Amino acid sequence: MIGAKNDGMNYAPVGKTEPVVQQGEFVFSVIGLNHGHIYGMCNGLLEAGATLKSVYDPDPRLVEAFQERHPTVQIAKAEEDILQDGEVKLIAGAKITSERAALGMRVMDHGKDYFTDKAPFTTLTQLEEARAKAKATGQKYMVYYSERLHVESAIHAGHLIEDGAIGRVIQVIGTGPHRLNAQSRPDWFFNHSQYGGILCDIGSHQVEQFLHFSGARGGKVLHSKVGNYANPDYPELEDFGDATIVADNGATNYFRVDWFTPDGLSTWGDGRTFILGEKGTIELRKYIDIARSANGDQLFLANHEGEFHMDLKGKVGFPFFGQLILDVLNRTERAMTQEHAFLAAELSLKAQEQAIHIQKEAQSLINS
Repeated sequence: MIGAKNDGMNYAPVGKTEPVVQQGEFVFSVIGLNHGHIYGMCNGLLEAGATLKSVYDPDPRLVEAFQERHPTVQIAKAEEDILQDGEVKLIAGAKITSERAALGMRVMDHGKDYFTDKAPFTTLTQLEEARAKAKATGQKYMVYYSERLHVESAIHAGHLIEDGAIGRVIQVIGTGPHRLNAQSRPDWFFNHSQYGGILCDIGSHQVEQFLHFSGARGGKVLHSKVGNYANPDYPELEDFGDATIVADNGATNYFRVDWFTPDGLSTWGDGRTFILGEKGTIELRKYIDIARSANGDQLFLANHEGEFHMDLKGKVGFPFFGQLILDVLNRTERAMTQEHAFLAAELSLKAQEQAIHIQKEAQSLINS
């Protein structure tokens, strides 16, 4: 079921309807339905006043499911029909991860902006080609880093940091556990060349949050590792990964991502973020307050004024989508700068590329 809280692949948050444009003023279409995040992407755009016109995917089953959710959408016969449609300003897509960059290039070549699910790339070569294309065409290549953009507690944490609630950010620690649900996953999900690896994939969320909260504009991966602890039937799957990063402003980051959410947890993952500032700390319990409340979006703040708990569910909204629409119309960068979107991808790709494989290292210790 779309929006199901226990299924991360099909988790699609629903927020307030806060239109920034009139009906029909901002038209978008969809190409690529391989990941359920496309539903969250569409929700955000529609709530901000966008008009969904058409959809294309070569798999009729995926199109049928999408049409059930959006019954007024037009079914395009070919990708080119959407690319050539002069009314469409933005194309959103959630193709197989390794195919997202190529679609983005085609979209930008047709004078349209692109909004893709994370991870936006599986190789550094794809990233550099997209950087060059975005610069040459002036088109946007935006990314759905949903674990910040579609989480109200994370949005509010950013506001608190901007207002100086904890002073300069020194470190961000992120944990991103996910439920595997292996039987419900498509074959490409277990093919390393197609999904890109765990640090490239769900690790990109963590990198993006660090860059945003710390205000960094550059960084270096100091250490990273990946492993397959419990899924021998899927040898190309990495079910664990972590990394350490230092930013150009001196802030540091450690994050851990995994596919080990236990069956008894009522949500797909107990995602948390810990932010250390010079004058205070923030903790985010994004999706659940485990064993106490099924409500996520719990924020805990401690600073010179005292201790504070904020239940933010339904109180903050998701401003990124309205800002993105206005950015497309006005050619501004309020929602997210292009360089920020690319830098988050770059660091996650580098973390993936240089990662130590844990089981191989452990075996070498045994053999030595």
